[in-house]
Amino acid sequence: MRVLLIKTSSLGDVVHNLPVVCDLAAALPGVTIDWVVEEGFAAIPRLHPQVSRVLPVAVRRWRRSPWSAGVRAEARRFIGDLRSESYDAVIDTQGLLKSACIARAAHGIRHGLDWSSSREPLEWLYDHSYHVPWGQHAVERNRSLAAQALGYALSARAHYGITAAARQFSWLPEGHRYAVLLHATSAERKLWPEVRWVELGRLLAVRNMVCVLPWGSPAEQQRSQRLAQQIPQAVVPERLELEVLSALLAQASVVIGTDTGLTHLAGALGVPTIGLYCATDPAATGLYACARASHLGGIGELPEVAAVKVAMDGLLQ
Repeated sequence: MRVLLIKTSSLGDVVHNLPVVCDLAAALPGVTIDWVVEEGFAAIPRLHPQVSRVLPVAVRRWRRSPWSAGVRAEARRFIGDLRSESYDAVIDTQGLLKSACIARAAHGIRHGLDWSSSREPLEWLYDHSYHVPWGQHAVERNRSLAAQALGYALSARAHYGITAAARQFSWLPEGHRYAVLLHATSAERKLWPEVRWVELGRLLAVRNMVCVLPWGSPAEQQRSQRLAQQIPQAVVPERLELEVLSALLAQASVVIGTDTGLTHLAGALGVPTIGLYCATDPAATGLYACARASHLGGIGELPEVAAVKVAMDGLLQ
């Protein structure tokens, strides 16, 4: 059997789709799994040994100049790659018009969410559609859709099944343990106050742990630099690609981050991870089915540094 998964973005959503790969491999021995994903997140499905082929798509970039010759040529190449295989099942776990259109363009029987289970009325674009109740964690919604599509029973616990290749980082002090502080997020309301990051960083420094402050935009770089100036031995690396970031997270002693995709990736890699929720509900999008993870806070509930310390001590024991 050959199965195509369509989960294009965002980073956290792509991470939450990884357990579907584990479920498919366990339920369907010998299955071949391909995956369509936004080009910027292609490193994530490539971490899973059961994903055979990753097909990067660039819908986000193409939208900026959809009628340019270059974009049209890229889109044609993508459609050609997509249609170079025929699939026994094409499963759209994204549930958006862009992903449903990709599913429609693929060769195979198309499966997706019914009208009551998705944000957009897409049922007419699929050959088969299924009801997946709202209120479940995103991981379980993805798993449920795939299990209904292919008729297998789900195991009790989700597994992510990924590992990151080891790397050496010349900018890290040799022989020191390090913590990754993921202070950035997609929405300002999700940010944890800088003063608390500084307090936490100083606590980690007392424990002889180097704090690494990654960034992805100029504003995030400036925040990393402000925090590093106040945290002893803190390191602000150059801008790191996702593949390199994956290795950085995988080798950390602990990762502490806001409600952002990289925090979910750290948890999926099995690293001791603490998620800080300041404006979202962790019941819906919190760290889930991770071997060593904890989340704190919630809507309108800023986690205290003392609570982070207690959670970290528990994870590191």
